[in-house]
Amino acid sequence: MRIRATVAAVTGALALSALAVPAAQAAEPKVPADIAAASKAVHADAGRSAFAAAVDGEPYALDATFSSVKVNNGKNIAVGTTNVVKVPVSFKLTHGADVDIHAADFFAAVELYRGPSFDESIFFFDSNDATCTDSSATVANCKATVEIDPFALLNEDAGSWKAAAFAVAFNGEDPENPNLDNVGVAVTDPTNSFKLQRYSKLTVNASPEPVKKGKTITVTGKLSRANWDDNKYHGYTNQPVKLQFRKKGTDTYTTLKTIKSNSTGELKTTVTASTDGYFRYSFAGTTTTPAVNATGDFVDVR
Repeated sequence: MRIRATVAAVTGALALSALAVPAAQAAEPKVPADIAAASKAVHADAGRSAFAAAVDGEPYALDATFSSVKVNNGKNIAVGTTNVVKVPVSFKLTHGADVDIHAADFFAAVELYRGPSFDESIFFFDSNDATCTDSSATVANCKATVEIDPFALLNEDAGSWKAAAFAVAFNGEDPENPNLDNVGVAVTDPTNSFKLQRYSKLTVNASPEPVKKGKTITVTGKLSRANWDDNKYHGYTNQPVKLQFRKKGTDTYTTLKTIKSNSTGELKTTVTASTDGYFRYSFAGTTTTPAVNATGDFVDVR
């Protein structure tokens, strides 16, 4: 079974100290290189010793606020076993006239995290540095992307997550070794909540094809979902799944019955052939797993 490395084992530009959780649960945050220094500063402001060496001072409250934060266009995020999921985020940044958001050492980003709050997150992913377009002298519309790699996740990460938005102004300080008294930090937390889910798959096969009217049709299938502990798909067991039918020439599926997946995620039931049409299985989803519909399987009834 794959286990998450502790932060202390991370080296290089993205190294962060262990979060404020028990050592056995310590996680390795995922921070893009262009936002790494800002992430260290904002987490130092949250009471975490994020820098590799001791730094002086404490960040001041930056005159900046966030609103209209959107994560993945308001939808939950489903992650499979191999592909990195690129999650769009956007927000409105309102700032004081003396805050130069286009300075080379100003950073704004969104953090997606699991845990009670931004200050007490168990695990998180930061966006890249946002691209901001001014709508006035003190307001800008900003966009960024959060990349979620399934190899960084464990099954325990599935479920409820939150988002926070943050900005950091280094004001000429060395981002790797700043005097924090001269660094401005602003955080809005939480801005959103959503579900991070294990991607699901659902298959169906109705047979025989063709079939005589009045004869028995056997409908099989399988419900599976991503396992982030071993990056494979496994059957999702003991889950209610609807068998649905759509008559040829129509657009609407109707539910015929509800059955449960077995100990390996397999599905099997029978119906009586009556007319040409499409059979599919439909799964409503759970907190940790998104809803999914199988592609309809056509049966010719003669």
